[in-house]
Amino acid sequence: MVQAVQFNSDGLILAGNLYTPDDFDFDKKYPAILVGGSWTTVKEQMSGLYAEELAKQGFITLAIDPRYFGESEGQPRFWESPTAKTADFKNAITYLQTVEGVDPDHLFLVSVCASSGYMVNLAAEDERVKALATVAAWLHDAESVEAIYGGAEAIKTKISQAQAAKKKFAETGEVDYIPAISTTDKDAAMFGEEFDYYLNSDRGAIPEWSADKFAVMSWEGWLTFDPMPTAKHLHLPVLMIHSDEAVLPDNAKRFFKDIPNTNKDLLWTKGTQMDFYDQPKQVSEAAAAITDFFQKLH
Repeated sequence: MVQAVQFNSDGLILAGNLYTPDDFDFDKKYPAILVGGSWTTVKEQMSGLYAEELAKQGFITLAIDPRYFGESEGQPRFWESPTAKTADFKNAITYLQTVEGVDPDHLFLVSVCASSGYMVNLAAEDERVKALATVAAWLHDAESVEAIYGGAEAIKTKISQAQAAKKKFAETGEVDYIPAISTTDKDAAMFGEEFDYYLNSDRGAIPEWSADKFAVMSWEGWLTFDPMPTAKHLHLPVLMIHSDEAVLPDNAKRFFKDIPNTNKDLLWTKGTQMDFYDQPKQVSEAAAAITDFFQKLH
């Protein structure tokens, strides 16, 4: 069963979808999972899909629209802010603690792609989180950012553009946008033909998500964000699911190696990055592994 919910995050009203098991019993307590998706995405995309699949396995799950996206409040729209998203996930955990049927001693995180960077930071600092699972984690550092985004000078340019866009918004309320994805505009946040998930209306190109808008001011926070050192501060159980064809596989292996906790598991499997977003084989395999890992802790 799915229910539309709202909760407060730093004074903003955020929207979410709460999923409960088919045989939900009000007299029982269930472990709960907050699910995060890729950058720019909304709750009807991969976070909602994983939330639905994991609810079938006996968890209460929550997928949210972080501030600036989807049905949630916040201005400017379409601003990808690691700081804001981490805060929203933290406040979503606070909300989950109030949901009827949730066992507050068994609160877990599942992150797909970019939300992994935000959620590893949350998991490292919030003792309410009892375990974390990442799926095709996007975990970048300064070196990989340069390789992905065209080198040091290109990064400097994007950061300068972001700073100028922030100043413009503060002074005028106007927001500079570029496309979130394009096959023709090289300035788009994602450029090229390989992003079928976001371009295909049968997959991620849904009405609730915008392919046309990515706030230019996003670049500074995104390009300077580095979750890699956080691995050494993870002292809770961690499951990582990744593949050679997924994004930054060497970073994923290095991150896993740096986790000091011995209760950790790395499932190295098959699939491209976006296969893990919605393809039945990858999603079902990941959901089964997550279920097994979390149930051993409950």
